[in-house]
Amino acid sequence: MFEQVEALRDEHHRVERELSDPEVHADAARAKRVNRRYAELSRIVKAHDDWIAAGEDLETAREFAREDESIAAEIPGMEDHLQVAQEKLRRLLIPRDPDDARDVIMEIKAGEGGAESALFAADLLRMYVQYAASKGWKTELLERTESDLGGYKDVQVAIKGSSTDPSQGVWAHLKYEGGVHRVQRVPATESQGRIHTSTTGVLVFPEVDEPDEISINQNDLKIDVFRSSGPGGQSVNTTDSAVRITHLPTGIVVSMQNEKSQLQNREAGMRVLRARLLAKQQEELEAAASDARRSQIRGMDRSERIRTYNFPENRIADHRTGFKAYNLDAVMDGALEPIIESAIHADEEARLAALGSED
Repeated sequence: MFEQVEALRDEHHRVERELSDPEVHADAARAKRVNRRYAELSRIVKAHDDWIAAGEDLETAREFAREDESIAAEIPGMEDHLQVAQEKLRRLLIPRDPDDARDVIMEIKAGEGGAESALFAADLLRMYVQYAASKGWKTELLERTESDLGGYKDVQVAIKGSSTDPSQGVWAHLKYEGGVHRVQRVPATESQGRIHTSTTGVLVFPEVDEPDEISINQNDLKIDVFRSSGPGGQSVNTTDSAVRITHLPTGIVVSMQNEKSQLQNREAGMRVLRARLLAKQQEELEAAASDARRSQIRGMDRSERIRTYNFPENRIADHRTGFKAYNLDAVMDGALEPIIESAIHADEEARLAALGSED
């Protein structure tokens, strides 16, 4: 598996030279792509250097150990260090999702459970916003449809990171959140204290870096304008500022009414439409890709239940990875990292197994 490293080291040198070219930085989109690739390759080069150094240190120690027993005692620890360095390099060589460094657009939709599901949608939004803040990411509320009790029937949020390292990207972490989230708790509307089970759906799309990355023919769009409405359907605006965009070839429909300006709603709608078209494009590519390159954790249907939030037991359980913990209160305050890391690790293990079966 390590035979490919020399080619990657050569690419690292080429990309490094490319970064010194002023013409690259004159094109913002190109500069972003080159910086991302450089960050990814730099981690591989460093891990390879560390692996080589650990091997050389172990070999030297074995030579001196014949004459010095104190050095011989250090060899088991050095062997462990070599194994750790080798495993790190092996994982970095797993084919990475090309979208990992992208920002995301997330949509949270109320499902089964009526008002309780909408309230939980608001709780999930807060959880993701808190998690984003802990990572130093920025969030932007794009659209929301409020329920009568203060939750959300549907809410869309953009989450933006700052790192060029794909392993630290927003999509690299949040792509596993798509699916059905099940909540078990006593609803605020429950008078007899009975535990109810409700579901809320989460969709996650990688955001398009540049508008021209996804080509959209204006003739393929049907754009309708209407007045914004609030909970219960009452009008909250006296002008036709809300926008509904229909992409005729795919049937994708995006509605925006969060902003007061029709132009702002249209721009936000186009952002979401591009993200959905990119996701559709990626799904079609993944359907034709080998198992080694397809995400094993994300390969399920979007209607699949991925996680249960049990409030009476303070328990959080991920049904894909087997992760379970009894700190649901902390998770709802944004402490999602261990759950997401379990998904990343499970995905890597599946990809490694798939690569091994191809050898």
